[in-house]
Amino acid sequence: MIAQVIVDVAARQTDRAFEYHIPSDLEKDIKIGSRVVVPFGPRKVQGFVVGLSETSEFKGKLKDLLVVVDEMPPLTPELVKLSADLAKNIYSYRIKILQAMLPWVMRAGYRKLLLPNSSQAQKMQFFKGDPIDLNKVTDPDQIKQIRKLLRNDDAKIEYVVENKAKKKKENQYDLVLAPSEYEKIYNTLRQNAVKQKQLLMDIVENYKAYPKSQSNLENKLDLTSSVLNSAVKKGWLKRKAVEVYRDPLAGFDDHKPAKITLNDEQQNALDQIAQKIDQQKSKTFLLEGITGSGKTEVYLHAISEALAQGRNALMLVPEISLTPQMVRQVRARFGQEVAVLHSALSEGEKYDEWRRIRRGETKVVVGARSAVFAPLDNIGLIVIDEEHESSYKQETDPRYNARNVAIWRSKYHHCPLVLGSATPSLGSRARAQKHVYQLLRLTKRANHKELPQVNLIDLKHVQFAGGQFDLSVNLVNAIKDRLEKKEQVILMLNRRGFANFMLCRECGFVLKCPNCDVSLNLHKDTNSMQCHYCGHTEPIPQRCPNCQSSQIRFLGTGTQKVQEELEELLPGARILRMDVDTTRRKGSYKRILDAFGNHEADILLGTQMIAKGLDFPNVTLVGVINADTGLWISDYNASEKTFELLTQVAGRAGRAEKEGEVMIQTYNPDHYAIQLAKTQDYERFYAYEMNVRHAGNYPPYFFTVLISIASKKEQNAAREAFRIKRFLMQRLHQETIILGPSPSAISRVKNQYYYQILVKYKKEPNLNELLHHVQDSAQEAKKYGLSIYIDNEPERIM
Repeated sequence: MIAQVIVDVAARQTDRAFEYHIPSDLEKDIKIGSRVVVPFGPRKVQGFVVGLSETSEFKGKLKDLLVVVDEMPPLTPELVKLSADLAKNIYSYRIKILQAMLPWVMRAGYRKLLLPNSSQAQKMQFFKGDPIDLNKVTDPDQIKQIRKLLRNDDAKIEYVVENKAKKKKENQYDLVLAPSEYEKIYNTLRQNAVKQKQLLMDIVENYKAYPKSQSNLENKLDLTSSVLNSAVKKGWLKRKAVEVYRDPLAGFDDHKPAKITLNDEQQNALDQIAQKIDQQKSKTFLLEGITGSGKTEVYLHAISEALAQGRNALMLVPEISLTPQMVRQVRARFGQEVAVLHSALSEGEKYDEWRRIRRGETKVVVGARSAVFAPLDNIGLIVIDEEHESSYKQETDPRYNARNVAIWRSKYHHCPLVLGSATPSLGSRARAQKHVYQLLRLTKRANHKELPQVNLIDLKHVQFAGGQFDLSVNLVNAIKDRLEKKEQVILMLNRRGFANFMLCRECGFVLKCPNCDVSLNLHKDTNSMQCHYCGHTEPIPQRCPNCQSSQIRFLGTGTQKVQEELEELLPGARILRMDVDTTRRKGSYKRILDAFGNHEADILLGTQMIAKGLDFPNVTLVGVINADTGLWISDYNASEKTFELLTQVAGRAGRAEKEGEVMIQTYNPDHYAIQLAKTQDYERFYAYEMNVRHAGNYPPYFFTVLISIASKKEQNAAREAFRIKRFLMQRLHQETIILGPSPSAISRVKNQYYYQILVKYKKEPNLNELLHHVQDSAQEAKKYGLSIYIDNEPERIM
């Protein structure tokens, strides 16, 4: 048998399947999707089996495949086929896509070892009896010595492929004697052997419950490992290490909630989705429902329908709204059949959840973007909640869009895909208008309550509370009123940190990042100036670095500064802050939200991560501190993103019995995105914004491709960008619009200068082939310090 293998070398020359002979002793273990180790030149590398055959057109002798890494192929034949189709459309090498389908710990690690190759070398003090890890050698003298050994053939290099994935093992204790024997032993023990007596009593009373894990015995009986070791030595127990799964949902309540009866609109939506599940037909539905209209209940009922048919379900939620509340709802409904996959899990938890899915031990997968590659078989339904979210698009290689991958999988499994949102992306809503997707609408709140009243506060004509010009007197008074009534408040400012930049009032100097073309942000909690692009930090200056003046000011605002101001204005208020800085540690997201849900705080202040998916019945006021933060950025969809964010955050108020109010502070109260967010009138916003897009030749009227060129030398990036533009202009139709090259909005990031070209087209059959040619030429350009990135249908064009 012969295996076609995609090797773990991302390059133009290796972006194809290589053939290897399968030794007879490995034939039973190898299937499509298997991870293997193969010889590749002087190295051993990992690869994926993407095809099997009995014959080869290769005339020479094929090399033998060396090792099969896993007992079960990590990738299904479906995912292998998906990787081939994706590679054609997202301008990424296939190995990168195959690796993206696996948890991080399953990606190959390589060690380069130096081994003695002669008896003389073996005696050298240099080796000390062990191979030398060349990745760790930095001493110039040692490097010189190694080169000499290799030149004289006294040493050789061995490449070792390492698997970083580790299974979790736990001690388990089994019984070796009859129940009567344990009773006899118990009666012979002295009175002060309390812990041993406790263990024996548990064995006698719960004989059939064994074997038990060490953690169970230690926690339930308050035993120590020394008591258990003693029991093993005395022949009472037999110990063995067994594999256990890490449980990321430990601590979530499995209590099944009462089943909610759907209203007419919800039932109508469910009936149409259920019909396609029943017929096993691929169909994309767009579920457009106002905030609080009960979209989640429609999802959960539809998942139940898929499970009732003996099929599985995949549900995607954007990373920032993968809240414990959503996970809790799904876990409560479907119990242990649920697996979760998202970035807040430890690497071990992700690995275990992924293996549970691959082994067919789960029926429902809930996760963020990368969960779209979950190795789930027999899918009967796919759901993408908050489908408008830009986090479904991967910003780095491979630049896939989870929505497009979900559509592919929906067709493969002949199952419906449900895209849900209160504010669908314009592209999805336009497809629904053209009947490519089927539109389902929920126009009223599930609890029959009215949408919260929204008031706009014009910051040009208000009095500010405090001295920071962040909080108006109107908003602070409204917060005080809610606190007196023991109600809760959510405040959003989509900018973290304390201040946006440092300005010297003497010379006008602004402290910038040495690596990026941006100013440094002040972070008071870490007492540092930080770059939000490359992570550079430095101490807060006491004097101007340019002229040594002490007349320096920290201007602009962020969540940290607003928290400080709130503490001054409302001394008794309990405030929780939720942004990237406060949610870095594992479980911090859940701890903050649980504390707020238990009313351990009065105010939840945060960035956009608090705008979606939260449902707190006691929240009656939502305040937006500055609605303009994203409105005037140089991106064609800035108005759409502002409308989405304001509508979503406004929907957090008045979700239960108490009436809700929303206060939006803005310097631009007449802007259409803010006016229409006030009334949550998505349909009017859609009609207006589509006219704006049509006039500007932007999506969804045009398809777009963004080509970025980066180099440490600005002139090199510019020169290559113009070369690529000339290449495209000579070969594309006249109707195709090519904008640029121009420097990116932030022209330098991590010491790389960026130039970009935007291609806008309606029909361009040659473009895919031409862009693959540009991708291939990128490898040659890399020799000269140039990097070229191609992003198909980018979320941001700046």
